[in-house]
Amino acid sequence: MIKVLRNLDKKSYFLIVLCFLLVALQVYLELKMPDYMSKITVLVQTEGSKMSSILKNGLWMMLCAFGSLIATIIVIFLTANISANFSLLTRKKLFDKVIDLDFHSVKEFSTSSLITRTTNDITQIEMVIAMGLMLIIKAPITAIWAITKIINKSWQWSMVTAICVIILLTTISIIMFIVVPRFKIIQKLTDKINGVTRENLTGIRVIRAFNAEKYQIEKFSEVNNQLTDTLLFNQKKFAVLSPIMYLVMYFLTLSIYYIGANLIDIAVFSEKITIFGDMVVFSAYAMQIIISFIMLAMIFMFLPRAGVSAKRINEVLDTPLEIIEGEFDDKTTEKGSIEFQNVSFKYPDAEEYILENISFTASSGETVAIIGSTGSGKSTLINLIPRFYDATDGKILIDGINVKDYKSKALYNKIGYVSQKAVLFSGSVLYNTGFGDSGRRKKKEELIDALDVAEASEFVENMDEKYDSFISQGGTNISGGQKQRLSIARAIAKNPEIYIFDDSFSALDYKTDALLRKKLKSHSKNSTIIIVAQRIGTIINADKIIVLDKGKCVGVGKHKELLKKCPVYKQIAESQLSKEELENA
Repeated sequence: MIKVLRNLDKKSYFLIVLCFLLVALQVYLELKMPDYMSKITVLVQTEGSKMSSILKNGLWMMLCAFGSLIATIIVIFLTANISANFSLLTRKKLFDKVIDLDFHSVKEFSTSSLITRTTNDITQIEMVIAMGLMLIIKAPITAIWAITKIINKSWQWSMVTAICVIILLTTISIIMFIVVPRFKIIQKLTDKINGVTRENLTGIRVIRAFNAEKYQIEKFSEVNNQLTDTLLFNQKKFAVLSPIMYLVMYFLTLSIYYIGANLIDIAVFSEKITIFGDMVVFSAYAMQIIISFIMLAMIFMFLPRAGVSAKRINEVLDTPLEIIEGEFDDKTTEKGSIEFQNVSFKYPDAEEYILENISFTASSGETVAIIGSTGSGKSTLINLIPRFYDATDGKILIDGINVKDYKSKALYNKIGYVSQKAVLFSGSVLYNTGFGDSGRRKKKEELIDALDVAEASEFVENMDEKYDSFISQGGTNISGGQKQRLSIARAIAKNPEIYIFDDSFSALDYKTDALLRKKLKSHSKNSTIIIVAQRIGTIINADKIIVLDKGKCVGVGKHKELLKKCPVYKQIAESQLSKEELENA
């Protein structure tokens, strides 16, 4: 918990110190009031007392109460400011960290868990700061100060107060022992319920198509009931605190007055008024002590869950970055060259290699295709170029420089990447086409030209608002082929040195595929194009085709060369094209 609070800035630390001083003032004013009450009690019981003296002490009591009220209002305002600032800084820091994490680390945490940690977990700590900061400071100060005020009044009263405090602490300790382990379960169940909800919303079409609504409802209900039952269990245990606290308070008040009555009864007449005044003061201070422990109990209701949340946040913030960017940011003399030197890759903690000893070169202006059966490592291979993963062995050079030596921004500015699954963002067609920072300002004419090259202009022109038409998150309001063409247009608008297409033509018909690749070749004469594809027709005219099989390179060459010397490629080609089509290709 303390570790995560280090995310606060200097201003917040200053405000915490100010809160401490104001709370100390508030406690001082509150604990002065019983002193004035004692004086008024003695004055009322003493013959010959002046009304002015009673009113004077009463006025001081009112001023103390008003001063305490003002201090409380200021502290509440400051704690709200501190908690909001903590939430702002921590959420930003956590988001930045998630952005920098490699794909493997993101999968380790899971998307739903990272969402929970960025929202719900931070909210739990924000609540503790907003509601508990004042109580955390006030409770111990009040308790210690009040104890010093009554320590010498009467050992009988002190003993009763001590017994009540022990009862409260014992009750709180037992409850904490029971409920604290379940707070971790609650946060994990929150992850699960987020995951199920996210899965349900993402796959709503498939769920409806397979009449799986009932199955999904049952799946959600199971997790939801687990979460509800765990929360109810904790709340029921906390509910025990309230009656015990009231019982202790009333018992303490009755005990103090009962003992006081006996002390007054056996005292000489001259001491009776003094004992009565001490009893009133002791009762007020004893209540302050009990209330302090009640405040601590309230903190303990929130603190354990916040502690679990803080630990979960720190797990993400403390995760070491596997991919460390280099320092190279200078422009290179070469443009668009790629070289793989005996590259091998395996996932962290895995025993077997996904890719083994891959070597090839791609020069500026070349189109290099990668083909192979499902699971042969095609996507993994191209994901090593933008460093979504780092090669386990070997080197990958871009423009003669190891990718590990580049600054991330410099490396990404060289690459136009189109993922296997077309990803679009909420916004207009032009917004999605010009998405991102490529190190230069993109003009509207360039974006429209990129859409034309990607064979997207025709369907965009038919939309209601043309290039300003709205695209929903994930592109759910357009077809799969349209999403792919907009994704390709986004890469073209970047005008990079290297294009990477990860099976990005699969949703296009053969005619559109051919027209797009023809326009792309003409538009990007000086750029290197890397294409991962399943269809032979997409890569048949590539300058170089790399054939993968079980993570190994089993053939490199052009289409006709590979038909003669690479059995794996020939088998793929014959499964898709007839003999006449292969001969005429």
